[in-house]
Amino acid sequence: MTDYIPIPCSQYDRYEVAIMHGCRLRLIWHADNVVYRRIVKPIDLQTRNGEEFLICRKGVETFSIRLDQIREVETL
Repeated sequence: MTDYIPIPCSQYDRYEVAIMHGCRLRLIWHADNVVYRRIVKPIDLQTRNGEEFLICRKGVETFSIRLDQIREVETL
């Protein structure tokens, strides 16, 4: 069982639009008791084991962020 909390469809749509238009996002999220602040390029959305993730690229690094851990989003 997961503790994932689904996000509103409107927020999911915002990520889809950013991916389609190649926009960068300024994100603040938390994971493992750490707060991250980064400007990233979103490249995909994935669902794994009932949890949704934003796949991002920052330079040569590609990583995933669980959508319910994102606290702030700004489209650049």
